[in-house]
Amino acid sequence: MKLLAIYPSLDIRFVTVVLLAMGLSTPGQAEITSLDSANIDDVLNNAAVSIVNFYADWCRFSQMLHPIFEESSNIVREEFPETKQVVFARVDCDQHSDIAQRYRITKYPTLKMFRNGMMMKREYRGQRSVAAIADFIRQQQVNPVKELQSMEEMNTLDRSKRNIIAYFESKDSENYNTYAKVANILRDDCTFLSAFGAISQAERFSGDNIIFKPVGESIAEMVYLGSLTNFDLTYAWAQDKCVPLVREITFENGEELTEEGIPFLILFHVKEDTQSLEKFQHEVARQLISEKGSINFLHADCEKFRHPLLHIQKTPADCPVIAIDSFRHMYVYPDYKDLNIPGKLRQFVLDLHSGKLHREFHHGPDPTDSTPGQEETGGEAASSPPESSFQKLAPSETRYTILNRGRDEL
Repeated sequence: MKLLAIYPSLDIRFVTVVLLAMGLSTPGQAEITSLDSANIDDVLNNAAVSIVNFYADWCRFSQMLHPIFEESSNIVREEFPETKQVVFARVDCDQHSDIAQRYRITKYPTLKMFRNGMMMKREYRGQRSVAAIADFIRQQQVNPVKELQSMEEMNTLDRSKRNIIAYFESKDSENYNTYAKVANILRDDCTFLSAFGAISQAERFSGDNIIFKPVGESIAEMVYLGSLTNFDLTYAWAQDKCVPLVREITFENGEELTEEGIPFLILFHVKEDTQSLEKFQHEVARQLISEKGSINFLHADCEKFRHPLLHIQKTPADCPVIAIDSFRHMYVYPDYKDLNIPGKLRQFVLDLHSGKLHREFHHGPDPTDSTPGQEETGGEAASSPPESSFQKLAPSETRYTILNRGRDEL
C-alpha cells in the first residue's frame, strides 16, 4: 500500500499494460471475421448486413485501415449486439486471390457491403475514419420502407422518382418480410412505401399486393403478379423496375459502374437531345434485352465528356455517337443513322462477345467478311478488304484514366 502511495503513476502504467494485454481497456474486443473459401458463403448469407475489408498486407493503406476498421467494429457491436445483424469481416486478397477475383477486387483496401450474402453495387466510399464507418453502418440499419398513415399521402407522392408501394394485411407476415428484404437491397434505386390493415384494405381486394409507379404522372402503374413469398422473383421484378435499362454515366458514378465488371454500350449525346436518347432506349429494349447482364447500357453528356471523346477521335459536334468500352479498347458503332436497322445494334454487341471487334482492332477487317457483290464480280473488288464493322481507334486507356482526364477538364 505504501508503494502505491509513493509511486502511483508507475502502478497506473502497469495496470494499463495489463488491461491492454487482456483486451479490457477498450469498450469491447474487435470482432473481425476472417473469410476464406470455406466460410465466406455461410458467414455472409447469414448476416443481415456485412461490411468486408478486402486488403493486402503489403499495402500501406491497408495497414492504416486495420485499427480504424477494428475500432469501428467495437462501436457498432455495442450499438447492435446481435451477432447476425451486422458483421465486420476481412479477406486477405494475397492469400485468397480466388475470392478477390470473384468480387472483382482491383485495389486495396476496398470496403464492400453485403446484405444477406448479396453484394451491393455501391461500395463504401466515405472517409476512412472510425466515426464515418460507424455512421455508415447506422444509416444501413434505418428501415427504407416508409409506412403510409393514410391513403391521402399518395396524393403527395414524388412522381419524379421510381416508387414501389405495397399493401399488406399485417406487418408481421412473410409477405412483408420478403418486401422489406428487397427494399433494403434496392434502397438507393427506388422509394419504397407500404400500408397495412384497414388503411390498405381498399387496395387488397385480391390479397396483399405490390405495385410500381414509374416516373411521370401519365405513365400507368404496374402490378407484381408473382409470389410475394418468393424473394428471387420479387427482387428480380423490383430490380427491373428500379434500375433503368439505360443508365446515365457521370464522372461521379463511373468507377462504381466499372466495378460491375461488364462492358459498356454508351450513347454520347447532347444533353438537350432527348430524341436520340429515346431512340437509343427503344432500340436497346427492342434488340438487346436478352443481353442485359452481359453489357451495361449507358448514356453520357457529350459536353461533359468532351475530353474523353477525343480519345475516340470525336467531338460534341459528332454526337450522337455510340461506342462500346470493353475496358481494353473503345469500338465505335459505324453510323448512328443505322440504329433502327433491325438487328444491326445487336450484331455490334455480339461481335464484341465473339471477339470479332477485338480481332479487327488488332488485325484489320475479318477476312471471312465480304462486301455485297464481291463473290459475283471477282477481280479487284474481290481482293480488296471489306470495310471494318467499326472505326479503328487508338487504344483506349482504362476507364478510370479517361474519367479522371475528363474531370480535370471541367
